[in-house]
Amino acid sequence: MTALARFRQAQLEEGKVKERRPFLASECNELPKAEKWRRQIIGEISKKVAQIQNAGLGEFRIRDLNDEINKLLREKGHWEVRIRELGGPDYARIGPRMLDHEGKEVPGNRGYKYFGAAKDLPGVRELFEKEPLPPPRKTRAELMKSIDAEYYGYRDEDDGILEPLEQEHEKKVIAEAVEKWKMEREARLARGDEEEEEEVNIYAVNEDESDEEGGKEKEGEEGQQKFIAHVPVPTQQEIEEALVRRKKMELLQKYASETLMAQSEEAKRLLGL
Repeated sequence: MTALARFRQAQLEEGKVKERRPFLASECNELPKAEKWRRQIIGEISKKVAQIQNAGLGEFRIRDLNDEINKLLREKGHWEVRIRELGGPDYARIGPRMLDHEGKEVPGNRGYKYFGAAKDLPGVRELFEKEPLPPPRKTRAELMKSIDAEYYGYRDEDDGILEPLEQEHEKKVIAEAVEKWKMEREARLARGDEEEEEEVNIYAVNEDESDEEGGKEKEGEEGQQKFIAHVPVPTQQEIEEALVRRKKMELLQKYASETLMAQSEEAKRLLGL
């Protein structure tokens, strides 16, 4: 302002006391004055929003301006609450939304809003970038569609690679076992543990031993060797009866309760079964 303008302003305000806005909105008890202070705050916000559009102000000045705008917005909210208490309109509900220079609603984080060049500051731009949506998770039914016999390993031999490797390994293991047996046999022969090199028929049984053991003799066709069973061999009927008893026990354990089984055992004991 020039000196003439300051002089003219002093003449106009001569004899008048310039009223200052109360620090607390609750100190104002008149609705017209509350409306006046709200309009004053809106004017200050408009000026600072116009200033913060200039990206050449520097990071620190832009941050200070953004903090001042948010402080004025909070103060405007206090005055709107006070106006509603004094019987005035509810500006929070009917008032216009805060828009940026592009006509979009000003975004923010937990009530703190960014204006103009403040949205391009380091660390602020990431707040406005939308996170990519996570990939949709497959349901259990969709996962089961891709499960077949190959998943459980039933087709591992169909590629023609596993079987030759198994056969080669099997031949190697058999050769090692035969070589080990030959070495042990030669060692026993060297020690004199075996007098004869002929292999002994392990299935042959002498008649004297069969008579002493009292076993059962199995007669085959003519020209075949006779064998002796030294243990009691169950008949087909006994095997079937054992299988039936085992199946009954499995069904009882599966479907019968412990109390019912205890009662059944008590009844068998009383009947002497």
